[in-house]
Amino acid sequence: MEDVRKIVGKNVRLARQAIRLSQEALADKAEIDRTYVSGVERGVRNPTVTIIAKFAAALDTTPALLLTADAEFPPRP
Repeated sequence: MEDVRKIVGKNVRLARQAIRLSQEALADKAEIDRTYVSGVERGVRNPTVTIIAKFAAALDTTPALLLTADAEFPPRP
């Protein structure tokens, strides 16, 4: 089984890039420290369900999709 931290990190990064947000802009939107966003994306931080929900809201997606292996986030204007 793939490490869930890596799955979440990859999905946060892909979803963020799909809507053309910087890590800093995502951190501001989600009310999370920018260094924490970086740690999550690298798979070294273990985000709580609350943090995953904040990411999902800021990225206009669902917590379930952020936890899904091989999720796709098509680019948006």
